[in-house]
Amino acid sequence: MHLGLGKGRIRIKLYFILNQLYLLGSIDANQRAIERFSPTLKFYYTLTGNPTATNWLLWLTITALAILVYKLGFAKKLPLLKSVVIYLFLIVGCLFLTFLAIFLPITEGLMVAAVILIIYKIRLRKEKKAGTI
Repeated sequence: MHLGLGKGRIRIKLYFILNQLYLLGSIDANQRAIERFSPTLKFYYTLTGNPTATNWLLWLTITALAILVYKLGFAKKLPLLKSVVIYLFLIVGCLFLTFLAIFLPITEGLMVAAVILIIYKIRLRKEKKAGTI
């Protein structure tokens, strides 16, 4: 009995079917990975659709929030060179935080810390003006 298909045609069709199954599986895997992203990264990814731009936006956000939290809660008057060194280490440390922020809510934690410190500074300023401190 002859099916009319040579060995080469069967291989090509089998390769085509396996390739389609692989593509369907990889799309599903990509979607599952995106669903596991932190909320900020998901927001930036849906906003841009570009992974490179998303990572840069995430790094800029984390760096800005880390600088804000440092200034509000921990910064003291330092000489210029010491301040430059501290900010340089802060920026480099934010690269590591960016890798963690892909699946962990690092950005959201920095946002909460910034809000708490802003509220603290506002209340401290009001109490200083009132003369209770």
